[in-house]
Amino acid sequence: MTSVNSALVRFTYPRRQLGRGIAMTAVAVSVSSAAGPTVASAILAAASWPWLFAIDVPIGLVTFGLSLRLLPYTPPSPHRFDSASALLSAVASTLLIAGINGVGHGQAVPFVMLELVGAAGSGFVLVRRQAALSLPLLPVDLFRRPVFALSVITSVCTFIALGLAFVTLPFYFQDVLGRSQVATGLLMTPWPATVALVAPIAGRLADRYPAGILCGIGLVVLCSGFLLLAALPAEPHAADIAWRMMVCGFGFGLFGSPNNRAIITSAPRERSGGAGAIQSAARLLGQTVGAAVVALIFGFAGSVGKLGPTIAVMLAAGFAALAAGMSLLRLLNSVRFAAMRRAAPARDNKRPTRPAGT
Repeated sequence: MTSVNSALVRFTYPRRQLGRGIAMTAVAVSVSSAAGPTVASAILAAASWPWLFAIDVPIGLVTFGLSLRLLPYTPPSPHRFDSASALLSAVASTLLIAGINGVGHGQAVPFVMLELVGAAGSGFVLVRRQAALSLPLLPVDLFRRPVFALSVITSVCTFIALGLAFVTLPFYFQDVLGRSQVATGLLMTPWPATVALVAPIAGRLADRYPAGILCGIGLVVLCSGFLLLAALPAEPHAADIAWRMMVCGFGFGLFGSPNNRAIITSAPRERSGGAGAIQSAARLLGQTVGAAVVALIFGFAGSVGKLGPTIAVMLAAGFAALAAGMSLLRLLNSVRFAAMRRAAPARDNKRPTRPAGT
């Protein structure tokens, strides 16, 4: 669902308004995310955890009916589904996460090494296979485009940071600060609520200004928010936590829509589905790796005291800073490309003309 979403937005909105369309999706995600923790906390206060999944069934059925009626039609691909590549992709990603997770949970070293080596081997075979296909399942050929590659790397680093924070903070609020489940859900809410407010503005800006600038500023703000959370006092007031979460939400809200727009528009229109799949894979890979790294940190430093959560949030700040650097590289690449285009006519004008009659 999430992989084809950006492609559907591109087929629905004109290019000059694509940033706004992606921003509307970000608003929907953020509003739902803001309501989710609070609703989940209320359900857990009155019922057991299986109801967290049961309540999704009627919501999913209604959404499925609406999608059949309202989503735009897109022509199907004439190519058959590449089952072998799908299997390789699943094996590589599963073994990678299992290996990282195994380190955090104290699995035997030979078993962990076997998982990581298997992940590397499966990934290598997958990339080699995709490079030989005209329409690959994993569009590795798109990574030859510098803007696309840098945007995807920026996304992976950012979502590793988010995975670190979103897994760590609930443990910190409940186990260290002693907040209830409902209070923890409410403390998580300012982040996505702020994203919902900032995303429409960021979407309009993305249609006018380079993604490198907007994302770079947003990621610097996100990094600052993580550092502020890491520096929380021993017994913070709810307001102390809320405004720091809002800083993180502002930074991520400024990053999301411009970066997604850059990924989609840097690929040809007919490859929008593949670009959207890479966008979704980058997000999920980053979040999963971030969550696995939290398990690794908690395994060594513990989750009950403040040390483990502080290390995890500081590491999230580091990944956000790295993502900011990757984002600014896009701007430098765009400046260099523009300079080359301006220099091309000058070189053409200096070419010697052939004498008349020759």
